Amino acid sequence: MRVLVFFDLPVITEENRREYRKFRKFLLKNGFLMLQESVYCKLALNSTAVRTIVDNVHKNKPEEGLVQLLTVTEKQYAKMDIIIGDIKSEVLDSDERLVIL
Repeated sequence: MRVLVFFDLPVITEENRREYRKFRKFLLKNGFLMLQESVYCKLALNSTAVRTIVDNVHKNKPEEGLVQLLTVTEKQYAKMDIIIGDIKSEVLDSDERLVIL
């Protein structure tokens, strides 16, 4: 099973930013991997482990902001579509440079 954590935390004040960093460090220290900004994932062996993970996230959540948890099976997680857009570079290749000149 996998536990996914989605969060949207305010970062307006210095205290908000401190809480954001503290929560993010908690996730990393406890074995979560970042899938993308504000989306983290952790592997759990069984439902007892999931319950422990969920309880720990509840205990360490920031005072403000939104934190959401989603538990999925390995089979469901494996069906995730990964779509990567075109890579854009600021560097012009030789053909593009000729057009500009």
